[in-house]
Amino acid sequence: MTAPSSKPQEVRPEPLAVRVPEACRMIGIGRSKLYELIAEGSIAVVKIGAVTLVPMDSLRALVERGRRHPANSGKEN
Repeated sequence: MTAPSSKPQEVRPEPLAVRVPEACRMIGIGRSKLYELIAEGSIAVVKIGAVTLVPMDSLRALVERGRRHPANSGKEN
């Protein structure tokens, strides 16, 4: 049996922005869909040289909008 570590766990701050593949993993969509959302203005991006970063605030806002306005489930009234 090992003794618990006496070192405090390092807490990493949340990133301000993530690269496209990480953004896709975080919200569970494909790369094509992410770029579609970027093109229509639903997700903001920050370009630094050749790197495209997606701000975390933009991802959160997208999820919140989806939560407040769920897509039509296909049922007709």
